[in-house]
Amino acid sequence: MITRETIDKVFETARVEEVIGDFVQLKRAGSNYKGLSPFSEERTPSFMVSPVKQIWKDFSTGKGGSSVTFLMEHEHFTYPEAIRYLANKYNIEIEETEVSQEDKIEANERESMYLVSEFAKSYFHDTLLQSEEGKAIGLTYFKERGFTSETIAKFGLGYSPETWDAFTKEALSKGYQLDYLEKVGLTIVREDGKHFDRFKGRVMFPIQSLSGRNLGFGGRILTNDKKAAKYLNSPESDIYHKSKVLYGIFHAKQAIAKQNNCYLVEGYTDVIQMHQAGIENVVASSGTALTPDQIRLINRLTKNITVLFDGDAAGLRASIRGIDLILEEGMNVKVCTFPDGDDPDSFARKNSYEDVIQYLENNAKDFIQFKASMLMDEAKNDPIKKADLIRDMVVSISKIPDRIKREVYIQECSRIMEISEQVLLNTLAQLIQKDISEANKKLKSSDNSEQKAFEVVKNEPQFTQEKVNIVFELERKIIEILLLYGNYEEQFEDVILKANDEGEVTEVVEKVDYKVFQRIYLSLQEDEIELANPLFRDIYNDLIEKYNQEEFNREHYFQQLSPEFAQTVTDILMQEEKEVLHNWETKHIYVKQKEQTIGQYVTETIISLREYLINKLIMDLMQSFTPDIPEEVLEEIKTSINDYNKLKVVLTNNIGRIRSTYY
Repeated sequence: MITRETIDKVFETARVEEVIGDFVQLKRAGSNYKGLSPFSEERTPSFMVSPVKQIWKDFSTGKGGSSVTFLMEHEHFTYPEAIRYLANKYNIEIEETEVSQEDKIEANERESMYLVSEFAKSYFHDTLLQSEEGKAIGLTYFKERGFTSETIAKFGLGYSPETWDAFTKEALSKGYQLDYLEKVGLTIVREDGKHFDRFKGRVMFPIQSLSGRNLGFGGRILTNDKKAAKYLNSPESDIYHKSKVLYGIFHAKQAIAKQNNCYLVEGYTDVIQMHQAGIENVVASSGTALTPDQIRLINRLTKNITVLFDGDAAGLRASIRGIDLILEEGMNVKVCTFPDGDDPDSFARKNSYEDVIQYLENNAKDFIQFKASMLMDEAKNDPIKKADLIRDMVVSISKIPDRIKREVYIQECSRIMEISEQVLLNTLAQLIQKDISEANKKLKSSDNSEQKAFEVVKNEPQFTQEKVNIVFELERKIIEILLLYGNYEEQFEDVILKANDEGEVTEVVEKVDYKVFQRIYLSLQEDEIELANPLFRDIYNDLIEKYNQEEFNREHYFQQLSPEFAQTVTDILMQEEKEVLHNWETKHIYVKQKEQTIGQYVTETIISLREYLINKLIMDLMQSFTPDIPEEVLEEIKTSINDYNKLKVVLTNNIGRIRSTYY
């Protein structure tokens, strides 16, 4: 159990912009930061981080919260795991207790799978370094590859013994359940109940998530068994989806963001050797062809990818198909090939850091130049092949979503291939139109498949206007005011009834100083109004209680939002920050800030809520009219309606006097 003091220290130390910056490339936007959503597919930023409020908001999905809720959403951490992650990041001492057998049973399935995977990582690493078999076979192999002890420890490299069930036996003896060993793919269970290790006799490469959680493994066999695959990956599971994972991303993420470039290689050892050579912004596609999800993972950290290919040209043409996928995501891509017989692993091992960097800088080509240089040899003097090559290049250009970039590349292609720019533009237009037509056909086909032949379908309006819930919006405004301005002291107008010298009662307007939260609380108490929305009501009561404490720390409150409040509170707090995404100031449009007229904003919101509730009471009374209603009851209802209408006039006059531009 983590102590409250430790949790408080973590919250006081952790900076939301630093925590999220490890996963998302953030750029300054006024006093905030913005970036691409890590929860959805997008090319324009809708993700906002507020260092002042220490919260974040993803406008594309509606998610939001503190640094802890980000880790819980993005990495699927539990609350304690998020606290431990932050404590480790900021070198805060935290008491770790060993997971008991009872805890393992109670843990949910996903967490149990993570526990098993982490145990396996430790077991394989310890076996590599401490067992005679591990040192003689596994460690010798890694040393022959040139990996240092520091590198082996950094990447958690390991060894799985040649024995059929060495790992499974050890895991079961430690209390881990066979069911979870099977689900993460570490143990294979036969129909007769017998089980054996999937990675028997292999050196092990742990595969980690962006945050460092162990998801699965890659295992390389060291014998010449032709029946066994050279490399074997963990199967798909609830925690490991190889199409969404990049090998080395945990160790590379900071260097990628700092260098604003990512080197993409093919194998585990390519990544490790490049890291050891000092080039840390490098990842591999984890034993699968490059996928859109993997590209988007890089896109969160940088817009620039440099693909590194082996010197062996075999299969190169098939490999460069991934370039089109990168272009489709709106990213900038370069390609670099190594000399014949070399790959990133061997080249980095043979050359110094300076030489590798210089080679990459000198030989990285724009994708259009690379395609031209690679395919021109095939075309040579064959005009048909040359035409196919040009079309192939234009197809790649058509994948680029940005029109300006497309035109620039068309100009470059025209220059390299010595062909009319207009011809290329016409071809490009045809390709784009073809894509649009095919997309429309698919859309119509999917729509028509649900309709019967010759069925007459009534035309329905495409969009229906959603009815605004006025009470919800007004109550939301009250929570917003409390969150943003609750401790502000403002001058408010109070209407007081006083008798003059002649004994006549008149209204007198007096100006009184209140704290905003006090004014709201007193106003709602006066009218005996309770917020209708249950969540708003809970947040309101919590805030009033906090404000009544002598030292209410607003930033501390934002940081430690409870999970049930986090979503709603960040929705409200970050709504205004959404305007920053539009960069209105660059268009010479300036948004007025509510701080300039908080008193008006508060009074207007309260009166608007009162007015709405009175209208609702009047409507309810009017609906009670029936033909058989007794005369005395009818007169009583009419009197009530008349009184409410008089009150409405008073409220309307008040709103007219203090009406601002915000509602």
